[in-house]
Amino acid sequence: MKSLDKLLQKQIFRGLYVLIILLAIVLAFYYVLPLVYPFLFGWVVALILNPLVNLLHTKVKLPRMLATLISLLIFCAVTLGILTALTINIVIEISSLADTIQNNINTWKDEIIVYINSDYIQNIVTQINVFYQDNEQLQDPINNALTNSTKIIAGLSSSIVNLVFNFIVNFITSLPSYATFAIIGLLAAFFISKDWYKLIKRFGGYFPDKIRESSHAIWGDLQRALFGYVRAQLILITTTATFVLIGLVILDVKYAITISLLIGLCDLMPYLGVGAFMVPWIIFLFIQGNIYYGIGVSVIYGIVLVVRQIIEPKVLATSVGLNALATLVSMFIGLKLFGVLGLIIGPVSLIVLTAFHNANVFKDIRDYVKGKSPIIEQ
Repeated sequence: MKSLDKLLQKQIFRGLYVLIILLAIVLAFYYVLPLVYPFLFGWVVALILNPLVNLLHTKVKLPRMLATLISLLIFCAVTLGILTALTINIVIEISSLADTIQNNINTWKDEIIVYINSDYIQNIVTQINVFYQDNEQLQDPINNALTNSTKIIAGLSSSIVNLVFNFIVNFITSLPSYATFAIIGLLAAFFISKDWYKLIKRFGGYFPDKIRESSHAIWGDLQRALFGYVRAQLILITTTATFVLIGLVILDVKYAITISLLIGLCDLMPYLGVGAFMVPWIIFLFIQGNIYYGIGVSVIYGIVLVVRQIIEPKVLATSVGLNALATLVSMFIGLKLFGVLGLIIGPVSLIVLTAFHNANVFKDIRDYVKGKSPIIEQ
C-alpha cells in the first residue's frame, strides 16, 4: 500500500513537472514572440529561399554569402513587382468603381425623388399629415421617434467616417513600423540563410539525442502539413479567382481583376465562402433588372461551387493529410476563440498537435508521467 502511494506521488510530481514546463513554454511564447517576430519572419524567408541558395551554391559554385544575397534580391524584386502591379491595378479599378458607384447613387437618387413626388406617395403623405394633425397625443412620441432615428443615423454615419479615417491614419502612422519590420526581417533572413547549416548544427548540440530525433520527426511533419496547408489554400483561392476572372472577362464585366481577387479572399471564409460576395451581387443584379449579368454571375457561382467541391477534398488530403471534418471543427473552434484570425490558428494548431502525435511526443510524456521511461536520454 505504501509503495502504491509512493508511486502515485511520483506520478503526480512528474505530471506537475510536465505541466509547469508546458506552462513555461506557453508564457515564453506569449511574452517573447512579440519581441522576436521580425526574426521569425526572417527565418521563414530564409527557409523559403534555402533551396535556391543551395542550388546557386552547389551547382553554380557561388559563395554561400553571394548566393544568399542574389536569392534575397530576387525574392524582394519578385515580391515588390507583384505587389506594385496588383496595387496599381486595384487602385485604378477602385477609382473607376467609385465613379460608377457615385453615378449609380445619383441615378437612384433621381428615381427616388420621382417616386416620392408621384401621386401615390403624395396621397400617403397627405393621409399621414391628417392623421398627425388629428391625434395630438401621438405628436410628441412621433417627434421623439423621428429625433432618435435621426440621431442614430447621424451617429452611424459619423462612426463609419471615423472608422475609415482612423484606419487610414493608423496605416499611415504604422508605415515606419512596417518598414522597420521589413528591413530587420530581411537582414535576419540574410544572416540566417548565410549560416543556415552552421546554426542548425550549433543549436542541435544544445539538446539530447532523443529530443533531436523527436524534433526532426515533428519538423518533418510540420513542414509537410503547414506548407501543404498554405499550398492547399493558395491552390483553392487561385482556382476560385481564376474561374471567376475568366467568367467576368467573358461577360465583359468591368473591374474583373479586383472583383475576382475579392471573391478569392472570400473563399477563405468558412460556411459562407464565395457566396458571401456573389449571392448578394446576384440578387442585386436581378433586382436592378440586369438579367443577362445576373444569369451569367449565377452560372459562374455554380461552376465555382462544383469545381471547389470536386478539388477541395483531394487538395486538402494530398497537401495536408488532415481529415476534412477535423479541419472544419478546428476552424470553427478557432473562430469562436480568436475571431477571424482563428480561421488560421485553428487548422495550424491541429497540424501541430497531429505532428506531435505522429512523433509519439504525447506517448513519451504519458510514459514519463507513469515512470515507464525518461523523456530525456543523455
